[in-house]
Amino acid sequence: MNKKAEYYFKEGCYIEEWLNTPDSEAMSIARVRVEPNTETKLHALLATTERYVILNGQGLVTVEEKTWKVAAGDVVEIKPEQAQKIRNEQTEDLIFLAICTPRFLEKNYREL
Repeated sequence: MNKKAEYYFKEGCYIEEWLNTPDSEAMSIARVRVEPNTETKLHALLATTERYVILNGQGLVTVEEKTWKVAAGDVVEIKPEQAQKIRNEQTEDLIFLAICTPRFLEKNYREL
């Protein structure tokens, strides 16, 4: 595993890259941490499908116009160019995997 140290991303969350290299163009995997009472910025990914696999905590995810609760064990699939954000209204960190296909490239991130 090519895990990198956790860093803050402009989206409003903390990212720990588990797999995101040119050798693995087809997919990337990152551990995402959203602090309590925090919401990520509304954004979309161009040419990238993203899946959230919720590992710990609970949150409210919004994709396009629909918002619903998520908790550990839930999986959310977000198609390319769909508006998305996630909110942690709990007192503990919300932690999930962000699995992107093809791999996440920052140039495909668009704040809305």
